[in-house]
Amino acid sequence: MPSYRRRLPHLRRDGVTYFVTWRLAPIQHELDGDERSIVVSCLRHFDGDRYALHAYVVMNDHVHVIVEPSGEHNLEGIVQSWKSFSARELQKLGRREGSLWQSEYFDRMIRDPGDLANKVAYIEGNPAKRWPEAKSYAWVYIRHA
Repeated sequence: MPSYRRRLPHLRRDGVTYFVTWRLAPIQHELDGDERSIVVSCLRHFDGDRYALHAYVVMNDHVHVIVEPSGEHNLEGIVQSWKSFSARELQKLGRREGSLWQSEYFDRMIRDPGDLANKVAYIEGNPAKRWPEAKSYAWVYIRHA
């Protein structure tokens, strides 16, 4: 497989909510339940302070988040802190080595309430799409107003 590097464009505006997603690095094996719980704790750590979480799902090989940065905190810094802190915590367990996450991530501004509802439904349905036989999924969160 050829190796290449690219930079995804990231549009920014103050006071905007974003849909963000990133994946495990190709060299990494899937996240188990304990590891997904650690990623969740990293996502929730500054919720209500540096950002407001609207929804997230931590899957076995990727993460989706709907987040609204607060104050002077920018999306790049928030995503970088999630990825670096979760990688450090998982490496402390001794089950992970090397880069945990791919360096890039995808983000998209949520443009209106309908767009938000569609992204929330996508996040909520992600586990059932992957594992239709599962009755519940512990690593999904939807904030209800």
